[in-house]
Amino acid sequence: MNHLFPIFLKLENLHTLIVGGGYVGLEKITAVLDNAPTARITLVAPQIRDEIVALAEANPGVELISKRFDPSDFEHKDLILVATNDKEENRRIKTLAAEKHLLCNVADTPALCDFYLSSVVRKGNLKVAISTNGMSPTMAKRLKEVLNDALPDNLETAMEQLKAVRDMLRGDFAYKVEELNRITSVLVDKK
Repeated sequence: MNHLFPIFLKLENLHTLIVGGGYVGLEKITAVLDNAPTARITLVAPQIRDEIVALAEANPGVELISKRFDPSDFEHKDLILVATNDKEENRRIKTLAAEKHLLCNVADTPALCDFYLSSVVRKGNLKVAISTNGMSPTMAKRLKEVLNDALPDNLETAMEQLKAVRDMLRGDFAYKVEELNRITSVLVDKK
C-alpha cells in the first residue's frame, strides 16, 4: 500500500543541496531545474560533470562546490538530494541529515528516503506527479509517457477559462465548488 503524501514544493523558496556530481547528480539537478528553473541549488562533489557545470553557468541560482561532502554543507539548506556512488557515504549523509531534521532523498535507495522524486507530466500549468512508492521508477516513466500522450495539449486554455469562471462566481466557497464541479463534470461523463 502506498501511504505517501503527495506534495508540490515551491523550490524557489527553499535551498536544495545535491551531493554528487556524476550522472545521477546530473539527473537530480536537471529534474529540479526542469520543475523549478529559479530554484536555489548548491551541488557538492569532488568531481563535477561538464554537463552540470554548463547547467550552473546557465542558471544563476546554482552554486557548485568542488570538494567532498562535509556536514557543514547542510547549513542553511532545506532539502537534501544524495547522489553519490558510495553507499556508505550515502548512508552517513542520510543519518546526519536526519539528526538535523532535514528531508533527504538518497538515489536508488528507497529505505533511506524521506521522500521520492516522481515522474512528472506537464501540460502548461497542469502538473501530474506519478509515484510507485519507490518500487519501479521505470513503471512511473512508462505511465508518464502514456499520460503525456493521452492528455490533450489544449488543457492550458481550458484551465484559463475555468479560472476566469471561478473568479466571476459569486457566493460562498461551497457554492463555487458545486458550480465548478457541475461545469467540469463533462470531463468524466461516460455517456
